[in-house]
Order: sequence, then C-alpha cells, then structure tokens
Amino acid sequence: MASNPVIPRTSYTRRRKQLMRMAGNDAILILPAAPERVRSRDTHYPYRQDSDLLYLAGFPEPEAVLVLVPGRTHGENLLFCRERNPEREAWDGPRTGPEGAIDAYGMDDAYPIDDIDEILPGLLEGRTRVYYHFGRDTDFDLKLIGWLNRVRAQSRRGAQSPHEFLELGHLLDEMRLFKSRDELKLMRRAAAVSVLAHEAAMRAARPGVREYELQAEIERVFRAHDGHPAYGTIVGAGANGCVLHYIANNAQAKDGDLVLVDAGAEIRGYAADITRTFPVNGRFSKEQRALHDLVGAAQVAALAQARPGVAYEAGHEAAVATLTEGLLKLGLLKGKLEKNIADGNHKRFYPHKTGHWLGLDVHDVGDYRIDGESRLLEPGMVFTIEPGLYVSPDDTSVPAKWRGIGIRTEDDVLVTEDGHEVLTEGLARSADEIEAFMGELTR
Repeated sequence: MASNPVIPRTSYTRRRKQLMRMAGNDAILILPAAPERVRSRDTHYPYRQDSDLLYLAGFPEPEAVLVLVPGRTHGENLLFCRERNPEREAWDGPRTGPEGAIDAYGMDDAYPIDDIDEILPGLLEGRTRVYYHFGRDTDFDLKLIGWLNRVRAQSRRGAQSPHEFLELGHLLDEMRLFKSRDELKLMRRAAAVSVLAHEAAMRAARPGVREYELQAEIERVFRAHDGHPAYGTIVGAGANGCVLHYIANNAQAKDGDLVLVDAGAEIRGYAADITRTFPVNGRFSKEQRALHDLVGAAQVAALAQARPGVAYEAGHEAAVATLTEGLLKLGLLKGKLEKNIADGNHKRFYPHKTGHWLGLDVHDVGDYRIDGESRLLEPGMVFTIEPGLYVSPDDTSVPAKWRGIGIRTEDDVLVTEDGHEVLTEGLARSADEIEAFMGELTR
C-alpha cells in the first residue's frame, strides 16, 4: 500500500480564507490547540491536536493558538507557538518554532506562545465580534476573558472592545461537513486500512481466542500503515456484543460465540468507523444468521436512502421499519407493524440511531436538523450506516435461543452527485460473505 496522502498547504489557505470571508472584516477568530492531558502522575496521553486547528492549519503541536484577523493589513493568519528549545527538543522531539510556522504552514506571522498576553489584547482591539469555542477549555476561557477586560479598561482612551461573542462552530462545522477531494483521499485510505484490520481479526478468530488478542491484530494493522485507532477498539465476544460501548476486551470467545468488532483507523486525523459481527468458529447458528440477515436488510434499506435531496433521517426510518417488521416475523415483537413503529418498540433491541457524520472526528461536526427538520443529504457529506440488534442475555421475555446475541453492521458512506459510494465496500458484509472469507482461511 502506498504512503498516506497529505492535505496540501493551499487547501489550508483556502479554508482559512473561506472562514474569514464568512466571519466578516470586523471579526476575530481564536482557536487554541488541544491541551496535553496527564494520564498518570508525569506521563501523558498520546497527543492529538484539536480537530478545528488541524482543519485550518494542519499544525500538530500543543501550546499553540491560531488567530485569524480578517482584513488585517499586516497579515490575517497568525500563529502563537512554542519557541525552538534544543534542551526540550532533546527530550520531546523537534519543534516548529515561530520561524518554521511561517515557512511550513503558510502563516503571515508567528510569535512565541509566551508573548500572547502582550500581543492578543491589541489584536482584539477594534474588532466587534469574537468567534471562539466557549466552554471547551475552561483555562483558555479565563485567559480570553482577561484579555477582553484589558481592552475594555482602555475604552476611556477610545479603545473599542468586541461586544459580540459567537460560537465558532456555527461557521466552521458547516464547512467541515462537506469533504474536499483531498479529505476524501485520506478517508478512503483510512477506510482501506480499517478493512485490512478487520480482515486480520477474522483471520485470527478461533474458539478460545481472547478479545484483546483480536484487538492487538487490528491495531497492529493500523500502526503498520502509519495510522492510529480513531477511537477505543471494541471487541465483544458472545453477550459482550450487546454492550454498545464495551471496552474491557478481556473475555475469551467460546465455540459458537459471535464476535462484534467496532474499530476504525485514523489517518492524518481522518477517521474510519467499521463494525462487523462474525462467528468465532466461522459458521453462524440458525438464530445468529436470522438476526444478522435482518441487520443486513436494514442496512440495505438505509443505504437506499443515501442520495442527494433525501432527508438524513430517512435512512434511520427505513432501518427501523425493516428491523421492526423482521422482529415481528421472528416473534421477538408482537402486534401490528404500524403500532410497533409508532410506539418505538424496536428500541428494546435497537436503542441507537443508524449513523453519524464522519471526518476529523469519529462523531463529526455538523447539524442533523435545520429549523427543526431533518436536513437533506448533499454531495460531499460522509456518514456511517450502522443498524444493529442486541438481545440482552437477561431478557427472559424472549426464548433462550435468542438471548445474548449482539449484532451490528457498520459502513462509511459518501454522498455523491448521483447517489452514494460505500468507502468500506471491500470488507465481507453478509453472513454468506463472512462465512466464505473465514472458510477460505481454514482450507
């Protein structure tokens, strides 16, 4: 597999220009880097940059602030970042430094992060609106309030301080919802790597395998292709597949168990998100296959709604109708179809929605509803389609043969001009395809 694609510098420049055009010449936009997080005592979690800062600059380091000042004569794109420091770099690796930020990231100007207290109040002066993510980083909120108060204190001398404070997401989330060609290259790459990882898990499956052994296979493939887990890998064997956000991954898969694997790679910040459910011994039981086929039919019904001009919610409604009808046929629900749908009786077995936006965040930004109505799908949107069924092992209201079966099938879908593209198409999906793939491994 070729090396991972990158977002060209011109794309970041274009994004910043578009955002500033929407914000207007009397605005200022402030985006701090994600803070580093302590894992335990003096060790940190692996650092991952704030998605918005990644989107607008591609700058990967902590202790940085991107400031966009539309219409500023002396330069609109400013970055505060750590200075070069040979002693610290010997411990933590190279830093870009302010000089490097101009050359490598196309900034008009860059300053040491330690100088932000002196410089930022002057940038706020004369601006009427501040765009910022309030409430995301309390420490930075307090700093920003302090800088604003310093400008306000100068008002008697004629200093004009901002009087409007707007959520940055109102502008930026809508931009990020529509994926560019460069972004889609990375998302296809993340999808392809994730497909390989799921196949590796199926290859390693056998009665007696530990969930963490399958997790290790998956994440080995991610790292082998210069990726990382986009979220905590879920490997649930048997009844653990009924736990939606199962994270223990320490149980042993028994002969006859299904294994639900929800795992996706992140490549250069962009996520994939795939779920497959397969029999650890390579063969579905009658009941397992019946529920797996039903989930597959629900996914097909939802996929049929994935095209421009159709309401986002239509996919979920199609999946719910298919699942409810199937549950009635199997005897897991009783009564009339219409009443079961109206009463939401499927939620006993299917408590979540059928998907979410996907991009720099696994649960990516973007409104699902506009003016109270489900928004219409448009080309360039990417989302997951992930129906499932989960029969609790303790549900004595259903026959014992169904209990403890958890199934989800999830793929990543791009809305195109004339329909959709399944980015994760290459991975075995139906029960027949899964059995055929696993059967090939044992021949």
